[in-house]
Amino acid sequence: MSLFAKAQEVFELPNADLIYRPKFIEESEASDLFNHLINTTPWQQDDINIFGKTYAQPRLTALYGVEDKPYSYSGITMHPHRFTKVLLALKHNIEEISSQPFTSVLLNLYRDGNDSNGWHADNEKELGKHPVIASLSLGESRWFHFKHRTLKQERHKLLLEHGSLLIMKGEMQEHWLHQIAKTKRKVKPRVNLTFRKLINL
Repeated sequence: MSLFAKAQEVFELPNADLIYRPKFIEESEASDLFNHLINTTPWQQDDINIFGKTYAQPRLTALYGVEDKPYSYSGITMHPHRFTKVLLALKHNIEEISSQPFTSVLLNLYRDGNDSNGWHADNEKELGKHPVIASLSLGESRWFHFKHRTLKQERHKLLLEHGSLLIMKGEMQEHWLHQIAKTKRKVKPRVNLTFRKLINL
């Protein structure tokens, strides 16, 4: 069996193209990659400002890029590390699958159920209009919630499994919000890699 599986699910949604590959990476290789990233990534925890108050971001992050372009979101500006050989290999394989070039990857470490990512869209100006976002999940499965900004009946969730790849395309970042919510369940760590292309402003 190929390391990078080809089976996929395509979701028909208004104003969005969403593709899910539940077994993009075989389980054993995904576990090796998870352990490697947990132990070798220079994780950081930034402060975020919410309604005038400062909080520690409820997850750890790291940014890698092929260029030195910073990436800003939620009042945080991150400066990239240089891509490692492992991340470059992942980037090339995901580029082939998605037919989209990427210049950076944001890694998130959700240590337990208290770590989360609130409702947001990946619509920062550095990403341009209608960006393609490829999200690779490793470790504990977590629910990915997404809802349309104006069509209230369009509210869904998808369990992102170990070794899975989620590709968000089209108008999704303009018309939809998504989150990884907190959970009271006892969950193990999860690493998420979101590949994206930064543009020249």
